[in-house]
Amino acid sequence: MRFRSLALPLAAIAVTIAVASAAHAQTARGPSRPVTVVVPYAAGGMADVMARLVAHQLSQKLGQPFVIHNRGGDAGAIGAVQVARATADGSVLMFTSPSAILTVPMLHKVGYDPDSFVPIGICGSLPFVLGIKSALPARTLADFIAYARAHPGKLNYASAGVGGISHLVSTLFVQRAGIDALHVPYKSAAPATNALLAGEIDMYFGGAPEMLQHRDNDRIAIVATSSAQRLANLPNTPTIAEIFPGFEVTTWLGFVAPRGTPSEIIAALAQASREALAVPEVAARLQTLGIVAVGSTPEQFAEVLRKDRALYAEAIRSAGIPLMEPAGQ
Repeated sequence: MRFRSLALPLAAIAVTIAVASAAHAQTARGPSRPVTVVVPYAAGGMADVMARLVAHQLSQKLGQPFVIHNRGGDAGAIGAVQVARATADGSVLMFTSPSAILTVPMLHKVGYDPDSFVPIGICGSLPFVLGIKSALPARTLADFIAYARAHPGKLNYASAGVGGISHLVSTLFVQRAGIDALHVPYKSAAPATNALLAGEIDMYFGGAPEMLQHRDNDRIAIVATSSAQRLANLPNTPTIAEIFPGFEVTTWLGFVAPRGTPSEIIAALAQASREALAVPEVAARLQTLGIVAVGSTPEQFAEVLRKDRALYAEAIRSAGIPLMEPAGQ
């Protein structure tokens, strides 16, 4: 089987963005009043940091204040309710990961329809980094897989919560690699990472931004990434796809708006977002954080959502978690 999170790989959605023509700039109609950007996660996380970077640029390009409002809770569902019920005039947006609009509604009832949002653009891609505890007799991905296969049921792996993206990428990996390991869920990424550092966990797929902080820690060995290509920050670390061709699972961060938002406003926001990501200092800051700048069109984002919905549904089933029935069934 081939596991890919995107039919259009995020790395291939070019950030070589041409600056809009003067004619486009004159005709594009962005929001007509200040914009609230709901980040449905806690302040200080990667979504919050990236939202603030891009929002600053959007304010300058579109001539309106873009104010970040952190509304965390329930893996993004609480903030998503606010945006789904907002006036569809471009004054309220959401900067989200897949959890709020894809995976959480698959797992339990939420106070909104997942189709309540219209895509604007993906801004960043966050690959996962596979770390293993250094006490294991393995230092490469191939050695780790061989060791795990030779010790079925003896290893465990952490996640940042049942049904979260780190759980799903782990499920796809152990299935693809033919590994029998025990899932140990934690409440969030921080305790899962700490468990790996403490040697309580054998393996953990952490987000690149968090794992890069520990690349020189001798208590863990970073053995692979889940991206299609090697990361600039980890040039000597192979991808899982180098052993299992086609394996690519990354998460993303991007803007959505309430459904019904005028298409000309969506187009203006999407164009301004792509231009923001092409600003050299923005791109450099994202690379430092371990985030790959993307810059998609609304149409490309819609295709990513379609493909990711199928991928994550497959992963949830593989993990033995019941899927919520679609609304109306």
